Amino acid sequence: MPPLPFRYRLLRGVVRAIVRLFFSEVAVAGRSNVPTDRGGLLVAWHPNGLIDPALILATVPGRIVFGARDGLLRWPIVGPMMRGLGTVPIYRAVDQEGMSPEQRRAANEKSLGALADEIAGGSFSALFPEGVSHDQPHLAEIRSGAARLYLQARAQTPPGQPPPVILPVGLHYEDKDVFRTDVLVAYHPPLDLDALGIDPDANTRETAERLTEAIEDALERAVHPTASWELHALMHRARTLIAAEAAARRGERAAPETVLSRTTGFAQIWEGYRVRSETHPGKIAALREATTAYHESLRRLGLDDAALDHPPRLGSGVLVVGALLQALAVLLLLPPLLVVGFVVNAPPYWLLKPLARLAAKAEKDAATVKIFGGLVLFPLAWITAGVLAARGVVRLGDSLPGLPEVPVVVGLVTVLLSAIGGVAALFYSEIAIGAWRAVKVRVARWRYHHQLDDLRIRRADLHDRFLALAEGLRLPQSVVRGS
Repeated sequence: MPPLPFRYRLLRGVVRAIVRLFFSEVAVAGRSNVPTDRGGLLVAWHPNGLIDPALILATVPGRIVFGARDGLLRWPIVGPMMRGLGTVPIYRAVDQEGMSPEQRRAANEKSLGALADEIAGGSFSALFPEGVSHDQPHLAEIRSGAARLYLQARAQTPPGQPPPVILPVGLHYEDKDVFRTDVLVAYHPPLDLDALGIDPDANTRETAERLTEAIEDALERAVHPTASWELHALMHRARTLIAAEAAARRGERAAPETVLSRTTGFAQIWEGYRVRSETHPGKIAALREATTAYHESLRRLGLDDAALDHPPRLGSGVLVVGALLQALAVLLLLPPLLVVGFVVNAPPYWLLKPLARLAAKAEKDAATVKIFGGLVLFPLAWITAGVLAARGVVRLGDSLPGLPEVPVVVGLVTVLLSAIGGVAALFYSEIAIGAWRAVKVRVARWRYHHQLDDLRIRRADLHDRFLALAEGLRLPQSVVRGS
């Protein structure tokens, strides 16, 4: 694998910091499937604009070169970063009114050759074969560009060097445009072209078509697509129902969810639904109706599946004492910092939501707008606070001549406290929101305790019906195929 240039490592570090600030958890599965002795082509679906390539860049080992529409390279902030990472421009007809089809075709052939050279030289490239980002819970039409790029890279690989591979990548967002939610990046094993009966050395139209079909099939299994968001949500409801009932029967609390456990559970439900929709369509339809009714009952009470058995933990005695001591320290030491953090950072934070609604053409662009808008608005807020603090010191010095004249120091300290206070306020707000939700669930359990037994009976019945349908199926035990 080629060594990483300093500029690349620096920019990748910046991207990693950005995505880890926006997302609460960035989990990675199957990183060992990415080979280190050769290059390859990563293929992924494209549900979240510029966030999709940012996540791949932040998590893939080694160097990766993207192809992107040329207009992005002219954007402020984004463009210089993309050029610094070696991004290759792709010219789309809709963006090139002044370019003839022949000129655009020649430019794209040159770009394709540059990407193929990178792959043949041992680097990785990434393409989104749908060709467009979207908000659907399923794949858009898969185009042949990824297959043609791979075949060209394979043909350009020097003799004696291991051939490049194609790796499907699953991008699984908890809530793709919501700040501080979770995301999973899953690297699946390389496509076995021999097993698929594809000869990659035969660089023909037929080979490209068959390889495109293989890529589409691999992405279907990596993405777990559904026909609608309603069905997608229903599968998650089935997953939580089964997990909560299984824990209750073991006499345990349901284990805290992670983005990896959520996605693995969803993959099992998806596979079972895919098979049984063909073999038992009537039972599947009845289960969909019953599961929807059960979760509607839970929603009206403000409860979730796990809350039927145990209220959320507010902490053991030792934890409570520790929390009280921590709260005392916070009251004595952190209020000024938290107040500064909230006052300075709240305006840009709340401004980003309406800004995303106005600037984003679709939901897929909202997270991108929030991230890059935040890169401008938050530092601007910190600098503004620093300037105001410095001016305040100057004016105060006019009234109190004995006061040290240190407006620059005060301004810089204010900028620093604004940034640190913003991070502190963010994490303490997450803790406060979690505690408030736990209190609400406890109150709901007390108010509606007479309905809990009926809901537990319905949950148990649904659990058994799901397991009966799953009997005999080989359900995935990992979100990454082959693990």
